Amino acid sequence: MALRREPPYLVGKLLGVACIALVLLIWWFVTRGPVEERIITKGALPSPGEVFGSLTGEEGLLARGLVRSIASTLQRVFIGFGLGILVGGLTGILAGAWRPLHAFMAPLVLFGRSLPLAALIPLTIAWFGIDDTQKFMFIFIATVPFIFSDTAAAVMAIHERYVETARTLGASRWQVISKVLIPLALPKVYISIRFLFGLGLGYIMLAEVINANAGLGYLINVSERRAMFEHIYLLLIVVGLLAYVIDRLLAFFQRGLFPYMKQS
Repeated sequence: MALRREPPYLVGKLLGVACIALVLLIWWFVTRGPVEERIITKGALPSPGEVFGSLTGEEGLLARGLVRSIASTLQRVFIGFGLGILVGGLTGILAGAWRPLHAFMAPLVLFGRSLPLAALIPLTIAWFGIDDTQKFMFIFIATVPFIFSDTAAAVMAIHERYVETARTLGASRWQVISKVLIPLALPKVYISIRFLFGLGLGYIMLAEVINANAGLGYLINVSERRAMFEHIYLLLIVVGLLAYVIDRLLAFFQRGLFPYMKQS
């Protein structure tokens, strides 16, 4: 196959399935047989059967409130990330349209992108308490610099000829922004938001360690304290599946909103 040439659609999907199958095969191989004879100990890596079997039963994840925790986690991510889209998207559009504003905000945004996430936990607790507001704001603060940067970059990447044409036709500044810059930047912004959502889903695991009675991060934390490692691995798989399903759902809407764009 030539360099950089994309494989046919079906071949690409089959390669992805083959990768997952290979991982499962290696996982099964190193955890097969009696516990005392395994290549990797059960404490470090339970077998696939033990992990997926921990979903049901009296001590299974379903009995421990898995469905409720998924709903709680998604609610927190949607609210925090939605606020980030609102603030970061709007300010990013304005900063991309007016470069002095972008230069003014650049140091603050760079600082926000470079913040260690662990440091945000005690800070957001001090600012917003330990209830769900802290978790919403944690996701907001963690993601808004990236949303701002990607939105501003998408607006600034629009060729100047589109702006010049609109101004020649008598468009005002706000008409240039609303009729030219936003429609042309929106596809790239949407793709950026689509990928950043997965980032937010990972971030919420940190916030849910603090004063949560439901949530995937909460279940991971409790499972670690109880040494229920098969639950931890299953929860990580659940997080990955959630991220994949939501990404596919966003990709479906992308095909309807921007049919002229290359899909992934």
